[in-house]
Amino acid sequence: MLIEAQDSTLLVIDVQERLLPGVHEHETLVKNCRWLIEVAQLMDVPVRFTEQYPKGVGPTTDQLLELAGDANPAIAKTVFSCADAPECASLLSEARGKTFVLCGMEAHVCVMQTALGLHQAGNKVFVVADAISARNPLDTEIALQRLRDEGVRVVTREMVGFEWVRDSLAPQFKTFSQKFLR
Repeated sequence: MLIEAQDSTLLVIDVQERLLPGVHEHETLVKNCRWLIEVAQLMDVPVRFTEQYPKGVGPTTDQLLELAGDANPAIAKTVFSCADAPECASLLSEARGKTFVLCGMEAHVCVMQTALGLHQAGNKVFVVADAISARNPLDTEIALQRLRDEGVRVVTREMVGFEWVRDSLAPQFKTFSQKFLR
């Protein structure tokens, strides 16, 4: 099953500034989430941000929110799974299609619980392995293994990009190949 841009929503889960220093390879995480956001924008895929208890943990890193423009689109939640958080209900019901591409942190908590909840609700869920992380790399590894075992699809950011673009004759392909494949 390929990822269709016209049926997708990119969920950027809880990439919050105050938590980043403790997350394994956090610079790479932010860089890869940023890459996905920019490709989503190129392909007109909606991007939604969530924040886990921002009152205590702080907001999404500016490195990602600056791509959202003037409006701060982040949805604050306290439940780990976006699929179960009442604050996210409208985000999920208004999503274009039933395909969710997930990136963010922490892999074994909010990302995994969201992926499993969305999958259980009948959605197509793709977790981007090189755009998730946790404090402990083992937690990320085991989360990815569990997600696969439960039927969630694990992909890389380039897989997502090429599937969204789909065709070398697509009008966005030249920009994609020149800007994102370097």
